[in-house]
Amino acid sequence: MMLIFGLMLLLKTAACLEFNCRLNQSDPCYAALGDKLNLQMVLDASYELKIQKRVSSEEKDPVCKIKKDTMKDCDLFNNRSEVTVVNGTLIINPVTRADSGTYTFQVFNSEGTEISKRDLQVIVEAPIGSVTLSIISSSSGVRRASCSSDGDLLFFSWTLNGDPLMNRNATIDLDEGTDGNISCSVKNHVSQQKTISVKHCPESSASLVHVLVWCLQMMFLLGLLGGFHIYMRLTSGKKQEDEEVRMRRFREGHQHTTKD
Repeated sequence: MMLIFGLMLLLKTAACLEFNCRLNQSDPCYAALGDKLNLQMVLDASYELKIQKRVSSEEKDPVCKIKKDTMKDCDLFNNRSEVTVVNGTLIINPVTRADSGTYTFQVFNSEGTEISKRDLQVIVEAPIGSVTLSIISSSSGVRRASCSSDGDLLFFSWTLNGDPLMNRNATIDLDEGTDGNISCSVKNHVSQQKTISVKHCPESSASLVHVLVWCLQMMFLLGLLGGFHIYMRLTSGKKQEDEEVRMRRFREGHQHTTKD
C-alpha cells in the first residue's frame, strides 16, 4: 500500500509543471492553473517587501508584508498553506484563478526606506486539454473544419498536406475540391503545441445525395420486381385452379354419357 501511495505521489509531482517569473521582467507572468509558480522578488532575502494586489479602483488592495522570508500581516495570502517564501522567491503551489491580477512590489532596506517599486501582471491560464477535429458538410458542398480544446486564450493554426493555411480561427471552410490531410494545432501561453490530423477529407454532401438517390431508385425497382413476382404467382395459381375445374367437369360429363 505504501509503495502504491509513493508511486501516485511521484506521478503527481512529475505531472506538475513549474513556471518561473522575475519581478524585473517586462512581459506579463503567465502561470498554469493548478501548477506551480516561482516568482523571484529579490536576490537578498534580508530586504523587507510589501506586496499589494490591485482588485479595483474602488476596492482596497490586499497587502502582504514579508521580512526575512516570513509573511507578516498578510491579508493577500492569509491562511494559504500553499503560498510560501524561500530565499526571496514567492512560491504558489498550486496556482488558482484568484492569483491573477496586477501586483505592486515595494522593496525596503533595513532602515525602512523604499529602494524599489515595480508592477507585475500575473495571468493564470488553464492548460490545453485534448484536441478534437471535426469536418461537417453542408448541402451546398462546402465543408467546414472545426478545431476545439479545453484551455484559456487558445491559438489555432492549420495545415493542408503539410502546407500552412492563412487562418488562425477555430473553424475553417474547405472548397468542394479540397482533398488530403488536414491538421489543426492548438497552443496557449502555458501549454506546448498539440496537433491533431484527419487523414482524408470526407466526401462532399453532393456525393452523398447521389448515393441516396441511387439507393432510393434501387429500392423502387426492387419493389416493382417483388410486386410483379407476386402478381405472376397469383395469376399462375388462378389459371391452374381454372384448369382443374374444367378437367373435373369434363370427367363428370364423360362419366354421365357412358351411363346413358
